[in-house]
Amino acid sequence: MKLKSFTFNQFYENTFIVSDSTNDCIIIDPGCYSNDEKNILKKYIEDNNLNPVKLINTHCHIDHILGNKFVAITWGLNLETHQNDIELLENSSEIARLYGFIDYEKSPSTTQFLNEGDIVEFGNSKLKILYTPGHAPGHISLYSKEEKFIISGDVLFNGSIGRTDLPGGDFNVLIDSIKTKILCLDDDTVVYCGHGPATTVGYERVNNPFLK
Repeated sequence: MKLKSFTFNQFYENTFIVSDSTNDCIIIDPGCYSNDEKNILKKYIEDNNLNPVKLINTHCHIDHILGNKFVAITWGLNLETHQNDIELLENSSEIARLYGFIDYEKSPSTTQFLNEGDIVEFGNSKLKILYTPGHAPGHISLYSKEEKFIISGDVLFNGSIGRTDLPGGDFNVLIDSIKTKILCLDDDTVVYCGHGPATTVGYERVNNPFLK
């Protein structure tokens, strides 16, 4: 698999495109808001002759869903999320206004719910869904054991963890998610975070001050 990241919007959110040798790809957390950001995403897909087949949100905080409608319409995709983030999705227009995203196009509703243990398939590739709440009630991560990486959204960062002071957040639940779903993975598993640089499970186990 090939993973490409883009940093979009005022929250410096990481959007991911994961593709394989078939050129099928999935788009995860499209945070593209401005026309320039949308064009950057579209250009990468077109320049690499990719075929988007899935649109997935790790969670439905506004900075991760700003480009949902654009992606859904441009490539004819349905949205896949965990069911526990439906309230966030439904209230996204109001939340967008609070953060100044006055041109936000409301995300389409979820048509496919993703749960712990589900397998996301595209091309010749598979990613396993891990349910990792705490930062958001319906937060999921996508894991490849074979290629040793996890897309962790806003659960775990390089040297930090996701905030838990937003509606639906829970510090104890977040720590449990990290310890039981992520820190149990191999040390050399690369963690692709929703904000900031990537890290590894081993580095965070030893160095992350929130996990001591």
